[in-house]
Amino acid sequence: MNANIVIIGAGISGTAIAYYLAAKGMKDIVVVDKGYLTNGATGRCGAGIRQQWATKMNCIMAKKSVEFYEKANQTLKYPGDIEFKQEGYLIVAVTPEEDAQFSKNVELQNSLGIKSRKITKEEAKEIVPHINTDMFISATFCPTDGHINPFKANDAFYQAAKRLGVSFYFHEAVQSIQTVNHKVVSVTTDKHTFETNKVVNAAGGFAHEIGLMAGVPIPVYPEKHEILVTEPIEKIQGPMVMSFGKNLYCQQVPQGSFVMGRGTPGALHNHDIESSWEFLDEMAKTVVAFLPVVGELRVIRQWAGSYNMSPDRQPILGTVDECEGFYVACGFSGHGFMFAPITGLLLSEIILNQPTSIDMTELCMNRFKNQKTIEVEKSVV
Repeated sequence: MNANIVIIGAGISGTAIAYYLAAKGMKDIVVVDKGYLTNGATGRCGAGIRQQWATKMNCIMAKKSVEFYEKANQTLKYPGDIEFKQEGYLIVAVTPEEDAQFSKNVELQNSLGIKSRKITKEEAKEIVPHINTDMFISATFCPTDGHINPFKANDAFYQAAKRLGVSFYFHEAVQSIQTVNHKVVSVTTDKHTFETNKVVNAAGGFAHEIGLMAGVPIPVYPEKHEILVTEPIEKIQGPMVMSFGKNLYCQQVPQGSFVMGRGTPGALHNHDIESSWEFLDEMAKTVVAFLPVVGELRVIRQWAGSYNMSPDRQPILGTVDECEGFYVACGFSGHGFMFAPITGLLLSEIILNQPTSIDMTELCMNRFKNQKTIEVEKSVV
């Protein structure tokens, strides 16, 4: 079976890349996934969308993606609604070091057109009245950050891509990538062999393994992060409340439930996505300290998913030196859902040899060959 390109992974990065390529006129696009649509990290994410980052590239990626998401229903001709709720992110500083860093972050964000601002504890309490101001020193707030339904957002890209002729193969695991003289020639799954000279690795937590199939050692690894959701109640909170120092994010989604998550300190670099009682215990303690009213709510369920971590907590996008025709879209470090629109656009531009919408130098895999120049993103939970 022939294909102009095979995209591995039908999470939102893969569907966005497929959509943009098809919208630009490419034919015979194939997307393969070992599971079903949105069965991986996209369907397990906290669904927050923020532009408040500490590195320039993450800020730019986030801002451009927010601009797309604001018009996504119309752009993608989606009959439903991706449910983009823009009520902001309130990010709290819990140490003097964070307080100083947040001032620098806001200066960077404002220079890029992001409307964030540094605020006092009292101003934060006006935005989220039930927050415990004893827990933090200061905060930042950006009103255009928010929350999107990840299932509907991925479905919107998927439906748009299908209308443009993209072929999707679900429940089909990639087994090998064949290369000749360091050039891609085919992809073999447990059901088909696709003759192609272009492959996109958008495999999320399994990006490292897919890279090795093509002889490309990508410096990423999977890391477990856990989330829980409460019973729904009447609306009491608009923004996401987040603390990097205390390892917390928590927001009330449009349906009324609170969704909250945190990283797993000391998590092994493997594909474990089992829920744990330790997470539930630590999550409860942390969120009740910051948002005491949440302690009155019942937990409905909890789950876990994988972040695909890169050394500097920024995406790895584009071509690689080791294999011609092999493209990567990985290493998002938990934020691929946020960056999907610009990821799709940039990968389509690279694959079609078009000028890229932003300078990609700081996102290519080659940046790790000179580690002294790497700026590590600190604004990660």
